[in-house]
Amino acid sequence: MISIAALAGAAIAEIAGCFAFWAVFRLDRSALWLIPGLLLLVLFAYLLTLVETDAAGRAYAAYGGIYIGASLSWLWLVEGVRPGRWDLVGAAICILGAAVILFGPRPVSS
Repeated sequence: MISIAALAGAAIAEIAGCFAFWAVFRLDRSALWLIPGLLLLVLFAYLLTLVETDAAGRAYAAYGGIYIGASLSWLWLVEGVRPGRWDLVGAAICILGAAVILFGPRPVSS
C-alpha cells in the first residue's frame, strides 16, 4: 500500500510545485514562490522512488493516471473550477489504467 500513498503524495507535491512556477510566471507572484516550488518538486521525485515496482518506467506510467486524477482535484479544490463529466470519465479511465499497470500480474523471473 506504500505505492498508493507514494503516488498520491508525489502527485500533490508535483502539482503544488508546478503551481508555484505558474503563480510566479502567470499570476505575477513573488519569485520567492519558487523556493517551496523547487523543494516540492524534489519531494515529488523522491516519492516516486518509493513505488513498489521493479522498473522506474512502470512507476512513471502508473503515476500518470494518478496525476490526472489529482490534477482535476486541484482544479476543483484550489482553483475553484468544477471538473465536467468527461473530465471525470477520462480520469477514471486513467486511474483504472494506472491500477492495471501497477498491480497487474508479472511473469516470475527465473
